[in-house]
Amino acid sequence: MDPSLRELLAAFEPGVPLERASSIPSTWYRDPRLEALERERVFGDTWQLVARADQLDGPGAFVTAEVAGEPLLMLRDDAGELRAFFNVCRHRAACVMTEPQGHARRLRCRYHGWTYDLQGELKGVPEFDGVEDFRREEQGLVPVAVDRWGPLVFVHLGATPPPLLGWLDPLPGRVGALDQLRFFQRKEYTLACNWKVFVDNYLDGGYHVNSVHPALGSVLQYSEYRTEVFATASLQSSPLRSADSGPLDASASATRKGDVARYGWAFPNLMVNCYAGVMDTNVVFPLGPDRCRVVIDFYFAALDGEEARAFAEQSVELGHRIQLEDVGICEDVQRGLASRSYSTGRFSVRREIAIHHFHRLLAARLRASTRGG
Repeated sequence: MDPSLRELLAAFEPGVPLERASSIPSTWYRDPRLEALERERVFGDTWQLVARADQLDGPGAFVTAEVAGEPLLMLRDDAGELRAFFNVCRHRAACVMTEPQGHARRLRCRYHGWTYDLQGELKGVPEFDGVEDFRREEQGLVPVAVDRWGPLVFVHLGATPPPLLGWLDPLPGRVGALDQLRFFQRKEYTLACNWKVFVDNYLDGGYHVNSVHPALGSVLQYSEYRTEVFATASLQSSPLRSADSGPLDASASATRKGDVARYGWAFPNLMVNCYAGVMDTNVVFPLGPDRCRVVIDFYFAALDGEEARAFAEQSVELGHRIQLEDVGICEDVQRGLASRSYSTGRFSVRREIAIHHFHRLLAARLRASTRGG
């Protein structure tokens, strides 16, 4: 490894306690070499949300995606089992399935017509007579670990992935049951910032809510906002204010209901926002050192009838407004990270415990990749 890169990784020490710690260096948000390491050690070796269960409803239903630069294929086989594979034909490496999603009885590569069944086994090999030492049973699609949490389908590219629910723990037990929720709408955003800026913003313990999100801030009891960190996850929560506690934003109070708002995160890039009968997942994907893509899926407990759908539309509109507010601040931060005046910043002990936790997890993985090299 380039000695300068090793020196860069050593610039943040994960073992320093929060009270004395500084954030990861600004160069970590801008250096292309960090992006390459993150692809391998972070996104290529963690559970990644790639699909919804409703997209894979019934034998032959499939979804394609990309994780850490790898083309992937998720599907339901003939027996109803959820499966995932590298979406790479074993002949000349073309993608076997090219549509974002659909249904298929078989998986046929459009390049030379090699055909696989829904278990990934190679079945059709045109014009391959006379090829010696070729074992069709050894040429099936290469499988990938796949699992689900309620309506959320995850894959893991690593050789020995940890159990999904253990990775997410304690979110499955703390944010409420997800199986009763139904997908409503997706929104996507491209931001001119590093993906870590978006995660930092999400994990700041509500520090930015009152100044950046006045509508949302009006319904949160900020003085009782709490953050907890766990092995590979964190959970922020805040009681929701009632109308008799002061003026509330009408759109926020109409759609952000219940006793408590819960904001879960799992390393590295999954965020789950939960209110009574309402959930949205935020997943951020790197597009380069200074660009990322955020995919937000909105779910609701009730979608039948005009009133329920009007509520869902109003809730999505508020979520969109909040997201645009985050886009502005995150892109502003990315510009500031390039300034010669800035290198690192300190943490609010009261508010920013989850950002520190994120930086420690990230640094530990990136530094592990340098051992012995």
